[in-house]
Amino acid sequence: MLLTIIVLTIVVLLLVLLMMRMPVALSLALSGALGLGILQGTDYASNVMGSVPFSATASFSLTIIPMFILMGMFAMRAKIAEHVFAVANHMVSRFPGGLGVATVMACAGFSAVSGSSIGTAATMSKLSVGQMRAYGYPAALATGIVAIAGTLGVVIPPSTFLVLYSIMTGESVAQVLAAGIIPGLLSALGYIVYILVMGHRQIVRPETTLAETVSDAHAYAAVRAGGSASAAAGSGNSSAGAGNTGPGPGIAAPLPAGTPNTEAVQQVYGRTLRTLPWRGLFRLSLIFLIILGGMFSGIFTSTESAAIAAFVALVILIWEFRHDGLSTIWSNVKGALLDTAQTTSMVFMILVGSTIFSTFLIAAHVPDTVTTWVAGLDVPPLLTIGLLLLFLLPLGTALDEISVLIITIPIIYPIAMELGFNGIWLGLMIVKLTAIGMVTPPVGMTCFVVAGATGVRTETVFKGVLPLMLMDLAVSAILFFFPAITLFLPSLVAQGAG
Repeated sequence: MLLTIIVLTIVVLLLVLLMMRMPVALSLALSGALGLGILQGTDYASNVMGSVPFSATASFSLTIIPMFILMGMFAMRAKIAEHVFAVANHMVSRFPGGLGVATVMACAGFSAVSGSSIGTAATMSKLSVGQMRAYGYPAALATGIVAIAGTLGVVIPPSTFLVLYSIMTGESVAQVLAAGIIPGLLSALGYIVYILVMGHRQIVRPETTLAETVSDAHAYAAVRAGGSASAAAGSGNSSAGAGNTGPGPGIAAPLPAGTPNTEAVQQVYGRTLRTLPWRGLFRLSLIFLIILGGMFSGIFTSTESAAIAAFVALVILIWEFRHDGLSTIWSNVKGALLDTAQTTSMVFMILVGSTIFSTFLIAAHVPDTVTTWVAGLDVPPLLTIGLLLLFLLPLGTALDEISVLIITIPIIYPIAMELGFNGIWLGLMIVKLTAIGMVTPPVGMTCFVVAGATGVRTETVFKGVLPLMLMDLAVSAILFFFPAITLFLPSLVAQGAG
């Protein structure tokens, strides 16, 4: 009884520290250290706090995480996300809700080189929310699409969280990463279905017609290229009541009043198939092929694949800015390195804090107690695992993915193995539901990132993400009841390795 009171007190302390906005890593470390001090004494707690920072991070297998982060930073600064979004937008923007569909497609594509839900959501917020708002999307729908589609970065390889799960459980990294492909694509398809069937009804069409927008865009592009003033004047005549006669050659002409989002017009409607930035799609495919192709074929290990992909992303970044001078190239490379150092430090700090808290839970025999209690329940094993997985949703609202994984895997994984479930399928389900928790009110972290990047109220983001979250839960239910969907590609990887 006393042990139960201590555990509950430490958990409450953790929640209080989080509500006080103390950094997650420090909250986990302080509450875990206090719990260890109460249970084992201050000497033991001091030894744990002194040894865990090294023991939790001094593993060669963990080098894959900073390599994937570095690759994503290089890819982001090489404008791969912008190029993929421009191509996707051109292909589907004519359909009802097409701009939202393009955002989902770009998120899915960028996830293949990002590996982070926060990074994907932050990048796409800057690229697409303003354009969707300009084309009549309500703020809730525009931000909700980006927030939920950002979670694809956790599921679609190269997910650092799937890698971390593999390291913690000893499951094959290649097979666990392969398990994320089909579920990630199914989730993206679910978002697209919702946008096409329900979401597009919320869009208020802008007054400017598509024909006028296309004409204005071509005229604007002509003026930017140094065309004659008459071209810009023709553009002004094409929009009823615009009254824009255009400036002289070589001067950037403002588009007529009412034309939505000038940048979107230039990127999409001012382009033809030949002038689209297909290089972004090619570069994304190249990086994705190196990561998965190398691992699946056995040519590279997972860590080598991550390092080679990071080097290729660096080459792509240098090539993208080759005409802008060494100062621009160095500025982008330096920025990517600084961002990588910052993100990696955050990840490993959370890793240390979560390990200290997990050590407390183990010292309090929480995993053993939960396993024994669950094993004694007279309920079907599928229901048992289902309830444990659903518990990840509220955890994901308060903690980041890494903390949730490190705290819950030592509890859920042994139970699932005892009940005979597949470890690869379990890893995908844990990561997937944790990602959904990241957009679940009231503390969905991804929603706060989108709100901060766009200036939209957090409540508005939550309002837009809720129906899409229900769609994601439906996809998760399909994956839960039909594990063969998740395990199809990992089985092929296992056959190739054999």
